[in-house]
Amino acid sequence: MDPPPPVDGHVVVMPYPGRGHINPLMHLCNILLSKNSNILFTVVVTEEWHCIIGSDPKPHNIRLRTIPNVIPSEHGRGNDVAAFIDAVMTKMEAPFEHLLDQLDPPPTFIVYDSYLFWVVGVGNRRNIPVASFYPMSASFFSVMYHHHLLEQNGHYPVNLSENGDERVDYVPGLSPTRLADFPLNDGSLKTRKMLYWALKDHQWALKAQYLLFPSILELESQVIHALKSVSSIPIYTIGPVIPYLKHNPSSTTTNHENDHTYLKWLDTQPSGSVLYISQGSFLSASTAQLEEIVAGLRASGVRFLWIAREESLKLNETLGDLGLVLPWCDQLRVLSHSAIGGFWSHCGWNSTREGAFCGVPFLTFPMFMDQPLNSKLIVEDWNIGWRVKKEVKEDVLVTRDEVAGLVKRFMDLNSEEGKEMRKRTREVQQICQFAVAEGGSSETNINAFLRDLLQSGKPC
Repeated sequence: MDPPPPVDGHVVVMPYPGRGHINPLMHLCNILLSKNSNILFTVVVTEEWHCIIGSDPKPHNIRLRTIPNVIPSEHGRGNDVAAFIDAVMTKMEAPFEHLLDQLDPPPTFIVYDSYLFWVVGVGNRRNIPVASFYPMSASFFSVMYHHHLLEQNGHYPVNLSENGDERVDYVPGLSPTRLADFPLNDGSLKTRKMLYWALKDHQWALKAQYLLFPSILELESQVIHALKSVSSIPIYTIGPVIPYLKHNPSSTTTNHENDHTYLKWLDTQPSGSVLYISQGSFLSASTAQLEEIVAGLRASGVRFLWIAREESLKLNETLGDLGLVLPWCDQLRVLSHSAIGGFWSHCGWNSTREGAFCGVPFLTFPMFMDQPLNSKLIVEDWNIGWRVKKEVKEDVLVTRDEVAGLVKRFMDLNSEEGKEMRKRTREVQQICQFAVAEGGSSETNINAFLRDLLQSGKPC
């Protein structure tokens, strides 16, 4: 049964169809509801994602509505990323607009994932205010928005073998950055197609009425100020947009809520002794690289909790009793546990924000899109982690000996370099916690955006 008509507005939320995009927008709904329970949120997902998250508990003010899948599951995003993106950009707009016609009560506001640029046109045609929620860092936005500077300076495409280590300092708001850390930079046909859509997404984001970043102002202040100087719309940093206890202590609950075996195991481990490993839910390392990581981890003797999804059973058989390999865990709970001493991460923006908020140092192992730039923020700008892979060249394996040595050194809590990194990690954690506290930058911006949302949703 649907909730009664809202008093203060009906917000339609349109996420990109991917786990790392849906979760932050669901968290944002929860945060806004914690401040005003008279708003109705309609979250639009594909039929595939409704099957995955439809039974998850949610407040009665949040309802799901579906549009058809954009691509058959057997040809899904993991098999052909470029084809999936093409389908998302060209096949979702019509069913989304058709759904808007069917909604009761009519929408008063739209919040959309910035990677669905066509939502801005839909909102403008219907005179519905639109907020663009950018699911990555503000630094990455600046790189993509100013991509023409790379071309003008002869830095696109990039030959990693020849000039991947070269640094550029002309992207507004960014400190000097290696060419290897920029996205979609090889000039191949596949990446050119993806770059075409990405550039369109970023151009349209500033044609919405608001731009939201799930980031902390103090961690990206220079780039935020640079973006505000070229924007005519309000820009709000509202990060970390994770289910931290203050706003919704139950919002991390999922269908796995009764599986607490790994938490009980963590309770038995010494403080700071466990390395948490997660390479994300989308792409994974090559088989050869995975074998080196496994062998190196085993040789290091370091305790670990590894989230490996499809490979979990095989890895459990290989790694012995040093740790646990699971297909899933409540990542925020794990990162908050005192036994966790480090986070081996692919550096997706969601994981980056969660690790920083929980005060856990990183071993960065990025692979794609925004991940190399996030790794650069972690290692060079915030000084809260180390790179696993030093080489910028492609197809260079990190050997098992390198992995073993790095992991042992990283997890040594008594070394001077380890102490210094963990001290800085605690400082960054404090910055994040201050931001979401009363009067903090993120809390202030969330309140300001909520006022705009409510005002925009009032009939003239």
